[in-house]
Amino acid sequence: MHTAPGFKFVSAAACRDPKVGNCPQVATNIPGVVALRDSERPDTIVTMTPDQWVTLTDAVKAGEFDLSA
Repeated sequence: MHTAPGFKFVSAAACRDPKVGNCPQVATNIPGVVALRDSERPDTIVTMTPDQWVTLTDAVKAGEFDLSA
């Protein structure tokens, strides 16, 4: 976990609808760091390198974390 200040978190477009509850948020504004948090728990921040982010997103796209399977 990382609590460094300065992250500018954004939500995916689908999460910007006021009817949607909590959403994951991502910050990429700090060079060399990708930060993730849950909008309902904004004080808990997980950080990773851009390479780790690519590995994670590739795995998600490939269905490795598909909870419906």
